[in-house]
Amino acid sequence: MEALTIRDVELTGKNVLMRVDFNVPLDKKTNQVTDDTRIRAALPTIRYALEKGARVILLSHLGRPKGGPDPKYSLLPVVSALSALLEKPVLFSSVFVGEESEQKVRKLQNGEVLLLENTRFDPREEKNDKGLSRELATYGDLLINDAFGTAHRAHASNVGVADYLPSYSGFLMEKELRFLGKLVEKPEHPYVAVLGGAKVSDKIGVIENLLTKADRLLIGGAMMFTFWKALGFETGSSLVEEDKIPLAKALLEKSGERSVEILLPIDVVVSEKMESGQIKRTVTREAGVPRGWMGLDIGERTIALFKEAMKGAKTIVWNGPMGVFELPEFEEGTRAIAVALSERKDATTVVGGGDSAAAIAKFGLEEEVTHVSTGGGASLEMLEGKEMPGVASLCVRKSRKMVVAGNWKMYKTPDEAGAFARRLLQVLPKSFEPVEVVLCPPYVDLHAVRDVLVGTPLAIGAQNVYPAEEGAFTGEISPRMLVASGVRYVIVGHSERRAIFKETNDFINTKLKSLLASGLKPIFCVGETLSQRESGETLSVLDNQVTEGLKGLPAPDVEKIAIAYEPVWAIGTGKVALPWQAQEACSRIREKLSDLYGAEVASKVSILYGGSIKPENFASLMARPDVDGGLVGGASLQESFADLVKTALTFRPI
Repeated sequence: MEALTIRDVELTGKNVLMRVDFNVPLDKKTNQVTDDTRIRAALPTIRYALEKGARVILLSHLGRPKGGPDPKYSLLPVVSALSALLEKPVLFSSVFVGEESEQKVRKLQNGEVLLLENTRFDPREEKNDKGLSRELATYGDLLINDAFGTAHRAHASNVGVADYLPSYSGFLMEKELRFLGKLVEKPEHPYVAVLGGAKVSDKIGVIENLLTKADRLLIGGAMMFTFWKALGFETGSSLVEEDKIPLAKALLEKSGERSVEILLPIDVVVSEKMESGQIKRTVTREAGVPRGWMGLDIGERTIALFKEAMKGAKTIVWNGPMGVFELPEFEEGTRAIAVALSERKDATTVVGGGDSAAAIAKFGLEEEVTHVSTGGGASLEMLEGKEMPGVASLCVRKSRKMVVAGNWKMYKTPDEAGAFARRLLQVLPKSFEPVEVVLCPPYVDLHAVRDVLVGTPLAIGAQNVYPAEEGAFTGEISPRMLVASGVRYVIVGHSERRAIFKETNDFINTKLKSLLASGLKPIFCVGETLSQRESGETLSVLDNQVTEGLKGLPAPDVEKIAIAYEPVWAIGTGKVALPWQAQEACSRIREKLSDLYGAEVASKVSILYGGSIKPENFASLMARPDVDGGLVGGASLQESFADLVKTALTFRPI
């Protein structure tokens, strides 16, 4: 799914929390920023927000302070560097959260920037503490996450706050996900990966994942010697992970099984010490590294071999240097790879952050490749195919139909209902495809609302049905009557029907079958009580309600149903499931659908959330990948219901 970006949200007059990565090096004597690359990388996103009239509150860490404030890790030196680059003053709070930061946030004006102190000065940050996340959320209206370098960490400032505010990607995050995501999901072939660095253990997941994606892997750096030893070649005093030799053998075997070529160096540059000014020479793989010597770079023959292997590739990713490039004597292999990438203008060339990014910057070639990642550990985990918390918490575009249904319950007379429907038409967007907007008034109001909505894209829904076409069922209404009244959707299994009127799963199942047979679209409600949640029964309750409710229904009928997760404890209480709780439940429902009907059917069913939805919390709920809309109670009786529809529209596919 595609993450929503800063372009997709209204910023004017908003407090924008922006997570950036200002983890920059500082001069130990002057305490000034010595490399502003990461600050520059965040500028486009910051400038865009300021141009839109936002109030920008910047969040960042710096270094690894040990659980509390430490002057040497203060972000204060960043203020002057950022001010100079933005060409405007940057305000600073000497505390991350607390009275000072709260006051400065309150006084912030449109178009101003405030940098808060190091997030890691609060020990709750790295614990992803919910209390800290809630406190941070009070500072902003939304979160812009532009810190790809922290995307693999679940911290309060980049992930936790997204449980309370909608989270959108900044331009840097967007770029990282576009290029690195392509390497993982849809790389253009031939696809060549160049891997280096010190340890096989650091790259196990990357290698295993690339064996399913790439056509050829080129392995250099010190990690090559574990592979050499696995093949029986002498490695001298070179770095070898003895416990990873069996793994290296297994990876080589697996590459053969998958017809993915792994190329290892055929010669290396060796020396007795990892120091400048040492005697060096080149040895072949067959001759091996002499005792007391260590391999510190790939040799000329290997450079030629690797350059030839990259010819014709449409996608090339490089992660990890070929040798000790920090020393001039052992930089040639790394330089040669950097130059080879820079010359491939006909290919997508991606440098995977960390030491590789430092190397290509050293050689002045960072502008000559397609993309240089700002995230070392993050880029590695993405290449491994891992789900990263900082990415998973971003708002995503929806691939399924979205439904926003208003349940008016037992409110409004026919005259009141008709008048309110007319007001809604005036404030709703002119067009709201692909969002299906449904109004579900009481039975007696159906005709009054229908008369207002004739010829409009709004759909009418009913709050209940009796599963018989006709008969002696005093007070009930049949599917046939609903069809004649212009109804398209019907709410079934609402918690109030289950709790007050003791409707069972079997009875709800009968209702669903009756509605589908009449061509009506059910909104099938499921959800747990507070006691069931507190006792850890939520997921099993949902499994049972979905299984029993859909019993006997064929897959084509299931695809016509919208399922609404309605936690009973959130209905009319003012309590709302946190976004992660809503996602957990909706994801479980989709998993159960997949178990029952297969993944294809499950992917087509719209799953809604219901329970104390309001304009201020709806975006955070909709941000979750398995939440496709809302069944709205009290908020649907206000004109602000139109704001919910507008929010849903921001998630529509482009």
